[in-house]
Amino acid sequence: MLNQQPYDQEFLLDLYRTMLKIRLFEMEIKRLYGQGRVRGAVHLCIGQEAVAAGVCKALRPTDWVASTHRGHGHFLAKGGDLKGIMAELMGKAAGCSRGCGGSMHLFAPPIGFLGGNGIVGAGLPLALGAAFSAAYRRTDEVAAAFFGDGASNQGVVHETLNLAALWKLPLLAVCENNAYAATTPAAQAVSVSDIAVRAQGYGMPGLSVDGNDCLAVYEATAEAAARARAGQGPTLIECKTYRVEAHCGIIADRRPRLEREPWQAERDPLAVLARRIPGLTAARDEAIRRSLRDELGAALEFAEQSPPPHVADFLRTFAGL
Repeated sequence: MLNQQPYDQEFLLDLYRTMLKIRLFEMEIKRLYGQGRVRGAVHLCIGQEAVAAGVCKALRPTDWVASTHRGHGHFLAKGGDLKGIMAELMGKAAGCSRGCGGSMHLFAPPIGFLGGNGIVGAGLPLALGAAFSAAYRRTDEVAAAFFGDGASNQGVVHETLNLAALWKLPLLAVCENNAYAATTPAAQAVSVSDIAVRAQGYGMPGLSVDGNDCLAVYEATAEAAARARAGQGPTLIECKTYRVEAHCGIIADRRPRLEREPWQAERDPLAVLARRIPGLTAARDEAIRRSLRDELGAALEFAEQSPPPHVADFLRTFAGL
């Protein structure tokens, strides 16, 4: 349930800017991918921006995040550098992973970003390690792991939830239920309509929220983070959302048009939040968009002018240096 107290306008605008930055970045990557200027596997998160923004807004800079193959939004919401991610997707040495990882392997330890992962569900045990480290060092850090409805059926996810609950580790397991695992509808692969109920089997709280309502996501995460910092263990947060784009750039989207339209209109997360921001006029909205487009243009110029990685960069990267 949403907080009945009014939010500060700047707080709401900050969330809006974050979501809009993700949206504009994704749209630009889609354009560049279509031109062959971004190569490799690219999975866009257009339509899911509220989850990344809401979760990361409730975290501290010292907290940890483990991402997925669809991680551009997570990276940017956690404070990732726009120039660094653009250079990475364009395979440049100035990229956040030295141009060696690409879209699915963004990595930025200084901001607590443990990286994306091409293995479905593999971010959960990585975040579990960070949560264990936080508990072992007796800090109040928490670790959040994003995963999808398809990953919710992976054995490693259940092993992670069990161990986190058993040891009361500060883990936030954030399920982005976007209704599809690649091209398979969740209804054909997941035995329950609410993935959050699976938390009951591990004796931990499970929350299911509207993943297109950024404030609902923020509040659920803030509540779970407070529990974790108090030593009360993990929480499973299910955010019900929708992936507007196809699974990835090389797969045609065969989902029914009538299914997508409501999510792109009245349920668009940007529109949902914009309606709650007092004083957000069309002129102010355009000013925000113009500023972000300028940032994006500077990031693209930076990436285009950056050199590709040298073989020594690959060797240093794979050696963990």
